[in-house]
Amino acid sequence: MISIQALLIAGLVLVHLFAARLRLMDSAPRSRWLSMAGGISVAYVFMHVFPELAGAQERVGANFSAVPWLENHVYLVALIGLIVFYGLERMVKRSQKQENSNPADAGTTTSVGVFWLHISSFTIYNALIGYLLVHREEQDLRGLLFFAVAMGVHFLVNDYGLRRDHKQTYQQIGRWVLSIAIVLGWLLGLATSVSSAFVDVLFAFLAGGVVLNVLKEELPEERESRFWPFVIGAAGYTVLLLV
Repeated sequence: MISIQALLIAGLVLVHLFAARLRLMDSAPRSRWLSMAGGISVAYVFMHVFPELAGAQERVGANFSAVPWLENHVYLVALIGLIVFYGLERMVKRSQKQENSNPADAGTTTSVGVFWLHISSFTIYNALIGYLLVHREEQDLRGLLFFAVAMGVHFLVNDYGLRRDHKQTYQQIGRWVLSIAIVLGWLLGLATSVSSAFVDVLFAFLAGGVVLNVLKEELPEERESRFWPFVIGAAGYTVLLLV
């Protein structure tokens, strides 16, 4: 499966490198394609990842029995993932307010420190996705394709938000760092082997991050998001997963 994984990793890298060229993503109100991509990502988490986590409780309990809060609450890890990325989002917004004294330019720049903190967090996030491509429970072709497609459209949503927050700094530096992170995470996955319980914990953290990073793009009123494309994306991918 390594050759198939390599092709899927290359596809995920291309999303980050060329997403900016998809001009339809920058339309106002928000592109229906972005809302549909968000729906697909959320559908994958709720219909595939969370059910897997339900079965992961026993494995986590057996391997982390010395940590009581982790033994019976793998969903708490997903909540932590959501909280971490929510905190980063609030930090970015505060930095934008401080850096932009002109109201007309509000929301266009962040400080250098906040940029690198934000990019560093998504570097870990992307590396985790590359790593889990190797160590997912389902390593058949269908499982890999569903995971890669869901993460690919999720990268479109993330890329749009990061370009909006950091402008040319992200375009010149950030997208390259995130692209390299995917490859490094995949290579690390090929080179190392960890317990299935630890993979479950990583998967839970990723699930919380995906939910927050999608909803933070869809919910704010200023995004002018598209409800029905979001529903169509979520419903369509849900049907595929059920079938």
